[in-house]
Amino acid sequence: MGNKLNRRAALGLGTAAAVVGFAPAAAATPAPADPDPRGGISGTGHGPANHPSGLADAYRRQTRKAGGTWESVISLAGTDVVAERADDLVEAYSVNKVAVAVAVLDKVDRGLISLTQRVEVTADIVIPTGDGILPLDGAYPSSVTVGHVLALLLTVSDDTAVRLCGLVCPALEVNQILVDKGFPKTQVVPVANPNRFYLGKTTPRETHNLLQALAQGNLLTPSSTAYLLHILRSQAAHTDGIRREMSSDERARVATKAGWFNDGRNEAGIVFDSADHPTLIYALFCQGAPNPDDFGGTHPAVRARAALGRRFLEAVPTTALTTTTTYTPANGG
Repeated sequence: MGNKLNRRAALGLGTAAAVVGFAPAAAATPAPADPDPRGGISGTGHGPANHPSGLADAYRRQTRKAGGTWESVISLAGTDVVAERADDLVEAYSVNKVAVAVAVLDKVDRGLISLTQRVEVTADIVIPTGDGILPLDGAYPSSVTVGHVLALLLTVSDDTAVRLCGLVCPALEVNQILVDKGFPKTQVVPVANPNRFYLGKTTPRETHNLLQALAQGNLLTPSSTAYLLHILRSQAAHTDGIRREMSSDERARVATKAGWFNDGRNEAGIVFDSADHPTLIYALFCQGAPNPDDFGGTHPAVRARAALGRRFLEAVPTTALTTTTTYTPANGG
């Protein structure tokens, strides 16, 4: 990271943990047309980018073009811009990994486990066909810390990391923690092994509200809040949807988590303004769009999210930076 990057900026949080509300939207400015991830321009940018009607128009245009059924909530400065089937119970897929991480970090906050605690990676716990890095190791048993597990869970969406989370926070405990925090519909699905579970369901409204509470510092301690947001805003986090058409520095303003399985393509996250205030929150769930066997960036729903990502950035203030967040890569050594 650059030498001017202070500790709070390095955590990817800035002033977010102290924010109890949301920054106001910037003054309206004419919006450019929506970028089409395939190249060229789609749409005409109906309405200013930072005006609710402009965002709602962009959402309708992109989701209708993608096809499928969408259940979504998008809020700007604390006010809903889009609420489409917001209370429908949907398959969360890997978006629920954020909820699992919240449950694990709640136990960290209560001193029941620690980020430095080690868990053993055995051959039988590895999901060989799943997404992630742990299935690529090829050398078991090994051990990793709880912190390493959470980093893999939330960046490369490591599926084996779900099972490792279950070793320190079993399924029923995950669900009870989420109920106690006010999210009774955001639940994992227990199986015969109490330490394993399917990622379960949520509603767009509950996922939105969970992210809102996280950004406001109401879910976890300040250190755990900063830790979780730092991972979700990292360059290693998901870049094939909302963050695709962004520079590295723009990507650092977006905390995001995607999920995909069968014909579902989901993504939820937080867009921070240039003063590091959480300003726009999105929870986007889509099922039934064409080409369900395409899990890459060419899937219609993923294209739609990439186009919406630019509109999301345009919707939040871009005044002079108050923290230095310039991405600086390394070259080994």
